[in-house]
Amino acid sequence: MNTKNNYQTAFAFLTILFFMWGFITVLVDALVPRLKDVFELSYGQSIMVQLAFFGAFFCFAIPSSFLLEKIGYQRGIVLGLSIMGLACLLFYPAASMREFWIFITAFFTLAAGITLLQVAANPYVTLLGDEKTASSRLNLSQAFNSFGTLLAPVVGAIFLLSDTVMDSKAIEKLNESDRLDYYANEALTVQEPFIIIAIILFALAAIFGWKKLPSLIKAAPVGGYSQLLSNKKFLFGMLGIFMYVGAEVSIGSFLVNYFQELEVIENIKNNGFFRGLSSFLLVGKDIDQLDAKAVLGSFVTLYWGGAMIGRFIGAFLMRFISSGKLLMIFGMLAIAMIIISVSSNGTTAMFTILAVGLFNSIMFPTIFSLALNGLDNLKAQASGLLVMSIVGGAVIPKIIGTIADVVSTDNEGNLTGTGLGVAFLCLTLCYGYIAFYGSTKRNL
Repeated sequence: MNTKNNYQTAFAFLTILFFMWGFITVLVDALVPRLKDVFELSYGQSIMVQLAFFGAFFCFAIPSSFLLEKIGYQRGIVLGLSIMGLACLLFYPAASMREFWIFITAFFTLAAGITLLQVAANPYVTLLGDEKTASSRLNLSQAFNSFGTLLAPVVGAIFLLSDTVMDSKAIEKLNESDRLDYYANEALTVQEPFIIIAIILFALAAIFGWKKLPSLIKAAPVGGYSQLLSNKKFLFGMLGIFMYVGAEVSIGSFLVNYFQELEVIENIKNNGFFRGLSSFLLVGKDIDQLDAKAVLGSFVTLYWGGAMIGRFIGAFLMRFISSGKLLMIFGMLAIAMIIISVSSNGTTAMFTILAVGLFNSIMFPTIFSLALNGLDNLKAQASGLLVMSIVGGAVIPKIIGTIADVVSTDNEGNLTGTGLGVAFLCLTLCYGYIAFYGSTKRNL
């Protein structure tokens, strides 16, 4: 009974971690359209934010698994939270100095901390109970991750996207006093939320340092990585994580820009239901007083909210349907939503692409737990490799952004802003692979 209680306590504390890194990851997405305007970047250039953020997963995943073998899951969590807190503090000078490279450094450092948390927390959850229910348990904990992603777009819309960003020509027309005031206000918009987040992260690090959690890490055998890299089923899981994160981040990062291409802002403002929904998502703010990006950004909440709802539903459905079969079904439904979106227009296209979030829901935790199934004392090392595969969130959005730029460029080299629909269609390849992975005989 004591062991069961310890496991339940550990699981409850871990849900806080899942919430925080989900919240912060999506808040980074909200910064993409803002930085695109501030630094006047193309789609391909603006996705450098995601390249830095998710590239850190590739760089630090394996070192994190080695570190966890030395210090254990709990100390690894404390260290990860502390690194994230320090990274959030970097946004203060980045915004003050208006230097893109400092933003990139902050994103990279933040992701290094999240990497350590990912490597520690995901296998830790699978170990807190029967391996047969690991997929359901990880889906439930990831639902709280989705709760963080649900709230982040609202915070991003209110704090990061609500003001109008002036281009360089407009700024040059300001007198020196007005220009300094504009820069100060622009910096404060970014600084305030990240300072608050830093304080929360340091507080969580202190709590996790104080609370006694069960130590479940096992010594990894010599040659563990070579065993994993020769395991075909595990390699398929790595590719599944790569494809899923790349697709999810590609859609999440470009949703605001996609909605701008669809020119739905007037439909939203002139339709009573959509107007009321946007106002509700923005906590009652008058949408006529906000920049269009903030209004459009509020609907991104539905993308991540769908993922949260889907994980609760998925955790329940896995009592009756095998996790692999459910993964296959959700992959196929995601493909259907993308095809409908890019072949339609207006709010139909908008809400069908948002519906992809619902079917994204179970993908990461299900692929992760299926890949770890049966690996026993290789789980810490396997988790490092799986988290390294999150680099798909850097690679695939870069490809999607480049495709969008190519399709959107006219004969004179000017961006017309009409290429994201075609680029999104390419993501059906990612979801097609995920459906295939779920359909393999061992997973059904």
